[in-house]
Amino acid sequence: KKAKLDLASIEGTGEFGRVTADDVKIATGEMKPKSKVAAPGAPAPVELPDGLVPFTGMQRAVSNNMVATLDCPVFRASREIEMDAFNALYQQVKPKGVTVSALLAKAVAKAIEKHPIVNSSFRPEGTFFNKDINIAMAVAIDGGLITPVLKYANERDVLELGENWKELVGKAKSGTLSPDEYNSGTFTISNMGMFGVAQFDAILPAGQGGILAVAGTQEHIVPCKQSILGMKKISKMTVTLTCDHRQIYGADAALFLKTLNEVMMNPSQLL
Repeated sequence: KKAKLDLASIEGTGEFGRVTADDVKIATGEMKPKSKVAAPGAPAPVELPDGLVPFTGMQRAVSNNMVATLDCPVFRASREIEMDAFNALYQQVKPKGVTVSALLAKAVAKAIEKHPIVNSSFRPEGTFFNKDINIAMAVAIDGGLITPVLKYANERDVLELGENWKELVGKAKSGTLSPDEYNSGTFTISNMGMFGVAQFDAILPAGQGGILAVAGTQEHIVPCKQSILGMKKISKMTVTLTCDHRQIYGADAALFLKTLNEVMMNPSQLL
């Protein structure tokens, strides 16, 4: 009566469906419902986390960095990238220790060379162009997220980038990255293709002008005049570029993505 509850609206757990005192307490929020006991032979119920878990230092830093980007006016542009030639090249260099991440960083860096505006950052006085192309790559680790940086990615060969990336990932997992190894990025790549994600947007890191969200490769059937059936199967992936709209415009993003597609379709220049 004090809670002004209609007993008819409460599901009773007592004998013959009788509403018990505990049922009323659960309905008023005074008490949490008890976990149901599994029937004999049935799978045990899954124990889910419950209650507040304080942030670690890294999680707090990630949270603060995400909030710091909210005042930045951004826009996004997506494009499908043809992947057959890139995948074939990767199969060639994979035995030499080159990862997809290193090869992708190299491709993005080569595209940035022709469109340095996406490697810029905003300043109240104007656009700050970064001479170096340092590609930060988002890596999920226990308890957080960090972005090891492949410095001078456009100038170094893929074998060197591959070795450097393995070293950086090892340091990231052991918590031994130096600040310069995760704070010096001028452009970021977030790759969730390995999880089968079809498309996603990434949040722009504070102090950078662009971040590229890379989704998974999907097979497509397209027209082909040379094929007997007039069709062929190709692989594509969707990438989404998020930009700071204060100094980067839609045409800049579109042209960068066009160049990236050309690099990925003709990846021999990455060697």
